[in-house]
Amino acid sequence: MTALKEYDRIEATGLWRANADAQRREVIVSIGDATLTISDHNDRALAHWSLPAIERANPGTRPAIFHPDGDRTETLELPSDEATMIDAIEKLRSRIERARPHPGRLRLWVSLGVLATVAALGVFWLPSAARDHAVRVVPDVKRTELGSALLSRITRVAGLPCTAPEGTRALRKLGARLPSPDGAARLVVLPGGVLEAAHLPGGVILLNRALIEDFEEPDVVAGYIIAEHLAAELHDPLHDFLTHAGLVTTLRLLTTGQVPSAAQDAYAEHMLTEPRSFVPQDTLLRGFAAWSVRARPYAYARDITGEETLELIEADPFATVTPEPLLSDNDWLRLQGLFGS
Repeated sequence: MTALKEYDRIEATGLWRANADAQRREVIVSIGDATLTISDHNDRALAHWSLPAIERANPGTRPAIFHPDGDRTETLELPSDEATMIDAIEKLRSRIERARPHPGRLRLWVSLGVLATVAALGVFWLPSAARDHAVRVVPDVKRTELGSALLSRITRVAGLPCTAPEGTRALRKLGARLPSPDGAARLVVLPGGVLEAAHLPGGVILLNRALIEDFEEPDVVAGYIIAEHLAAELHDPLHDFLTHAGLVTTLRLLTTGQVPSAAQDAYAEHMLTEPRSFVPQDTLLRGFAAWSVRARPYAYARDITGEETLELIEADPFATVTPEPLLSDNDWLRLQGLFGS
């Protein structure tokens, strides 16, 4: 199924470029429920773009050139003869834009809602209700903006992520192989600060470099990525941020679309000191099966004795079969050398 009810399936051929330094390559483009999938001719997914975050670089001109919001270096060019796909993407973009909250209307609605709520039920109900409402209505673009802002604050303490081209390309491949439910994962490897892994609003997953450098196979870091995907589904990262930031920040986000710098600084510090969310082992096992990753390497990385992760070890869905490779040997070596020796 696709996000457009009038189509059961939409596919087209286009030219995709992963970044400014990459060669353009011919790909197959298809629209799903929530993402635009870019695959090679062997049906291997190369990238997943969230439908609400697709931007057009040349409106009204063909061939049509699209890119993810916030990253103009990754592009998808669709030729004029793929008019059905171009029109479908434009129709989706128009629908999504119409559905976005309008700041003026949202400000008025929230202001009236706050007054009515305070009068009727008092302050005990308001914080939770405002937070839940914000989680429902804040658009993906604002989540991504908040995640990037928090990342910049975390890197002041944890150190800057490496941007070496070869390692970054390998990291992108790993993110495409382990996409989040909303699209390709945005993985950031940090030299310190984060104990193991963490996630931020906007689909950002933070990884300690040790998860890559200290293990001989990518299955370990893949396990931590899957765990963060699942944790983000169980506990919305925007909800976690607003819970920590409090009612005033929540109302300011709803009414103005802005988040105070002090709230961002406080949450960044909180992220680096608090233990991560617990994900039940049966949920993890379903995740490993869904993303086609072996569970045992991750289980032994968490507990070398295997006592605390026995369920993951014994019920590994790929204990007797080999799943699709996470990365080639060369890409894994490039990723391990992301920060250099």
